[in-house]
Amino acid sequence: MNSAHNLVQIFLAAAILVLFVAAAFPPQEKTGSAGNPVVVIETSAGTITAELYPDKAPKTVANFLGYVKTEYYSGTIFHRVIKGFMVQGGGLTANLRRKPPTQPMVINEATNGLSNLRGTLAMARTSDIHSATSQFFINTVDNVRLDHRGETGDTYGYCVFGKVIDGMDVVDKIEGTPTNTVDATANVPVQAITIKAIRLKAK
Repeated sequence: MNSAHNLVQIFLAAAILVLFVAAAFPPQEKTGSAGNPVVVIETSAGTITAELYPDKAPKTVANFLGYVKTEYYSGTIFHRVIKGFMVQGGGLTANLRRKPPTQPMVINEATNGLSNLRGTLAMARTSDIHSATSQFFINTVDNVRLDHRGETGDTYGYCVFGKVIDGMDVVDKIEGTPTNTVDATANVPVQAITIKAIRLKAK
C-alpha cells in the first residue's frame, strides 16, 4: 500500500513539475535566427511569415524591405500560380494591371549560394539578369534548376533572399487554387488572392 501511495505521490509531483516548466517556458513564437528580419505577409488566403537573409542577399533584402516600408505591396495579388512549381506576386493589382515599381532594378544576387528549395522566397525577373523590381515568388517544391549555373540570362538563376518559417499551409492553399488565362496572362487564380499587407515584424 505504501509503495503504491509513494508512486502516486511521485507521479503527481512529476505532473506538477511539467506544468510549472510549461508555464515558465511557454512555446516560443517563430522568429528569425541570428537577428534576421522577419516579415508577415497577410493575404486573403491566410498569413505567411518569412525570415529574410540580409547576410546572403543584402541588396535584395534592402530592396524588398523598401517596398514593405512604403506599403507598396498592399492591394497587389498573387497573379501567377503554377502547381508543382511556385506562386508569384507583388506587382499586379486585382485587375491585372502592373503596379509601377518605385525603386530601381536590383542587382541579381543569385550567386549567394542559396538554393531555390521549397518554401524559399526569390525575386522574379525577366530574361534580363538584373531586372528584378518588386515581384517575388515562393517555391512550392525544390526548384534547383532556378539556381545560379552560369553567366547567361537562362543560367544566371533567381536570387533567394528568404524562407517561409510559418504558413506553408497557406502557400500550399494558394498553390492549389484553380487558375485560368486572362487575355494574355496565364496561370491567374480564378478568385483573386490579395496581398493585404506585408509588414516587418517587431523584434
